[in-house]
Amino acid sequence: MKRIKLGDALVEKGLITAAQLQEALTKGKLSGKRVGIILIEMGLVTEKEIVRVLSEQLNVPQIDLSNYLIEPSTVKLIPEHVARRHQLIPINKVGNKLTVAMVDPLNILAIDDVALMTGLVVKPVIVTAKDLNDALDEAYGDSSKTGELMEEIGDMGSASEDELQEELSGELGENDAPIIKLVNLIISQAVNRGVSDIHIEPFEKELRVRYRLDGMLMVDVKPPKKAQAAITSRLKIMADLDIAEKRLPQDGRIKIKVSNRTIDLRVSTLPCTWGEKIVMRILDQTSLQVDLGKLGFEPATYERFKDGIAHPYGICLITGPTGSGKTTTLYSALSSLNTPYVNVMTAEDPVEYQLEGVNQVQCRPDIGLTFAAALRSFLRQDPDIIMVGEIRDFETAEIAIKASMTGHLVLSTLHTNDAPGTIGRLLNMGIEAFMVTSSIILIQAQRLVRSVCKDCKTEYRGQREVKENFGITEELLAHLDLKHIDANNFRLYKGAGCDTCGGSGYKGRLGIYEVLTMTENMKTLILRGGSTQDITTLARKEGMLTLRESALRKALIGLTTMDEVVRVTAGGH
Repeated sequence: MKRIKLGDALVEKGLITAAQLQEALTKGKLSGKRVGIILIEMGLVTEKEIVRVLSEQLNVPQIDLSNYLIEPSTVKLIPEHVARRHQLIPINKVGNKLTVAMVDPLNILAIDDVALMTGLVVKPVIVTAKDLNDALDEAYGDSSKTGELMEEIGDMGSASEDELQEELSGELGENDAPIIKLVNLIISQAVNRGVSDIHIEPFEKELRVRYRLDGMLMVDVKPPKKAQAAITSRLKIMADLDIAEKRLPQDGRIKIKVSNRTIDLRVSTLPCTWGEKIVMRILDQTSLQVDLGKLGFEPATYERFKDGIAHPYGICLITGPTGSGKTTTLYSALSSLNTPYVNVMTAEDPVEYQLEGVNQVQCRPDIGLTFAAALRSFLRQDPDIIMVGEIRDFETAEIAIKASMTGHLVLSTLHTNDAPGTIGRLLNMGIEAFMVTSSIILIQAQRLVRSVCKDCKTEYRGQREVKENFGITEELLAHLDLKHIDANNFRLYKGAGCDTCGGSGYKGRLGIYEVLTMTENMKTLILRGGSTQDITTLARKEGMLTLRESALRKALIGLTTMDEVVRVTAGGH
């Protein structure tokens, strides 16, 4: 790029006169400042006007950084001290090209530094100094703030754990205690990254903070061990828990505003060997996906599920372990059924999200408001559709079944490994076989698998490529029930790792589902005392896709990876 005299360009554009330029040049010689800065100080032009002219003269795009959401992983490509020294910030990476916003796009030294540091081709764009500094503060703020707070807490060498803890119990403003700021930062960073759970774990010589993102835990920061009691106390105060009780588990809630969004945190404390472990489940109303069609159902499975919940009465059960997306499926089903013409009532523990037009009850076992008690009350409230958070015992199961047999549609969850196994679980709870067959409409089992990152998704085809990159052997093909697939024509996908996914190759999660429907043949088999294996065989014969088959279909079309299939459905059908 050829350097063009800025002053001459400004005169040519009619923004300043030749005399004003001459005056600015004279002042610049005396002060050592650049002519552009002198002209701004003289009030003759604005910074934006100078940037616009430079953009045209140098043929370098001008952008407004306030309109850009810069991914944290992109920012990490360049250390903060380098970015501030050269007055630049990385804003986007596509392939081997890195777009960098700069105040001076003619700074070849800075461009070379970034290219050498990242191994990428640098594409400069021009921004105002004010916009750049604001973006630098925002982008590097969280990481630098965390470091500063850690140092500040570490410097409190003379303060004991009890003194730090006492500091949090008094009347404090938001800016008074570094512990308060650190706790708020841990929560806000988690929310902004889309984390589902925050784990604060005490060990003998360290305190560890881990985030669960897309179902996997990762270490985030390790605050000083001496701050453990203070951090625990701060979170207990926020959750309205007893800070003096350290021997018993406690549960509470925190409501907090992050980036103008109201976030609910479900807080659980548990006494461990080296102190209380705290886990916070983040409940973000804005992130709730309540569109059934976007949860990842295969078309045939989706139709089966939709037909099931369209029944006027009976029970639909959603099964799976904790964190398998059961609540999301239930809320999505309720949202699709909820109209002004039906009375929808839910008994939950806890109420995770508020649903418009649905009567939601928070169960409180400590005062006798159990699922069973709530269900009994519901039957006197003229309900059409009832949702019970979980069937945990015979009493709840019995009332739910009776409700379904008296003209109500009941939705609930159960903890079982798969759909066929749910029949055996209900029978073991003491429910008669004829009550199971006459009340159950469908049983759906589900899990969540990580999605392949769309920005770095790579296809591997043919036996050699697949074997090299996935370790697919004939034994594994047989284990996955893929013997019928020709390994030479195999196509599998995985993420290579990029800024979008933080190098993991995965971004987001989607569901895998198996839906067992209560057909006449199925009723006959259950009444005859058929085993779980018999039920599975019949269900598959009647069109049920197993969890493993659902996952495999997603892997073969590039929505997830074979590693996820094996990890999530190990030992499946």
